[in-house]
Amino acid sequence: MSEAAIIPLDNVDPVLVEQLLDRAFEPERGQRTAYKVREGMDWLPGLSFAVLDAHDQLAGTIQCWPVALTDDAGKPHPMIMVGPVAVLPELQEQGYGKALMSATLACIAPGAPLPQVLIGDADYYGRFWGFSAAPTGGWSLPGPWDPARLLVRCDNPGVLPREGMLGPWRG
Repeated sequence: MSEAAIIPLDNVDPVLVEQLLDRAFEPERGQRTAYKVREGMDWLPGLSFAVLDAHDQLAGTIQCWPVALTDDAGKPHPMIMVGPVAVLPELQEQGYGKALMSATLACIAPGAPLPQVLIGDADYYGRFWGFSAAPTGGWSLPGPWDPARLLVRCDNPGVLPREGMLGPWRG
């Protein structure tokens, strides 16, 4: 990832972002559970970035979204959903995704009041950024998911509801 630049995502043409997401995942990606969790929400500009390669071409993006875990009493607990982290297939395994994650999480203080949640590999996201599936065992999502891949990062996991449904934050 030599000579790459990280810029705010809102500086990138949305058409280019959608094209990159289609290539990194697939055009049917909108059917995935993560899309249902954040349905109808706009991504958070202050936490969403793009990475340009050495030729100033779009290499990857990261978006963050306002979501909430609604507990059994109907109370929403706001969170930030991190992802998707998307890198062009031919540029994967070169550090672009890691740089994007680090840029986003650097904007969120470790003791931030809003926990960060994502769907991803527990070993990878746990090792580098402290995400864990341990607090999410009683959580539900609006579609199929692997409970081992539902991860959260929170300074004090004891404040997290043990059970609830993750979805858009309408607060």
